[in-house]
Amino acid sequence: MKALATVILVTIATLISGCLSGREFISVEEKFSKQESASGIHLVRKGETLFSIAWRYGVDYRELASANSIYSPYTIYPGQKIDVKNINKKSVKTVTRRVEKPSKVATKKSSAKPVTPKISQNPPKITATQGETDWKWPANGRLIGYFSTKKPVSKGIDITGSLGESVLAAAAGTVVYAGQGLRGYGNLVIIKHDDTYLSAYAHSSRILVREQEVVKAGQKIAEIGSTGTDKVKLHFEIRRNGKPVDPLRYLPSRSG
Repeated sequence: MKALATVILVTIATLISGCLSGREFISVEEKFSKQESASGIHLVRKGETLFSIAWRYGVDYRELASANSIYSPYTIYPGQKIDVKNINKKSVKTVTRRVEKPSKVATKKSSAKPVTPKISQNPPKITATQGETDWKWPANGRLIGYFSTKKPVSKGIDITGSLGESVLAAAAGTVVYAGQGLRGYGNLVIIKHDDTYLSAYAHSSRILVREQEVVKAGQKIAEIGSTGTDKVKLHFEIRRNGKPVDPLRYLPSRSG
């Protein structure tokens, strides 16, 4: 009888094992990601911020906040549902310059023909004189990856370095995310510089700043690592109104 019972137990265990091995394993993160992509609703998880969610979906944080009636300082909580699909870009208030009406005295029309400005095929490099943000290189290593809108798409640049080397804030600002909740970025820091620009520093081995911390340009905020990737490097991005832009158009020129 004991021998028969042993045979029955082994048979049952084999059948159960076969059924489980035949199923495709789907992680909780992947499961929620697929559901969110289909529904257009993002379920807030612990550690996420409005800025990290906006970064994930490639939208302006102000548009995301406006679409979900979230107001400054943009506090969200785990379990909250965020609409990431029905975003009305026109809902974001923008500051426009007031145009004065022409004086009634000036009634004569100018005979001069309007001059059409020439559009350069090669846009000039963005410098500190053209904007308020004074950008600096976030690491001293060699450039090994470039921004690209073509496949394979790259939303930023990659800078080589040794494990533990310094990652520096590319400009002054406030840390709006510090964690590892965005797939493919590893340990990530996002800094808000003003209402237009944000920057991100990915794959760090160690994060040295906290959310809501105010940082100075050139301040050490993390250490280079390989979290979320296959080699030791810093992945650096700049986003303008939520959209990725080429960091090399903003960073100062340097050799190497």
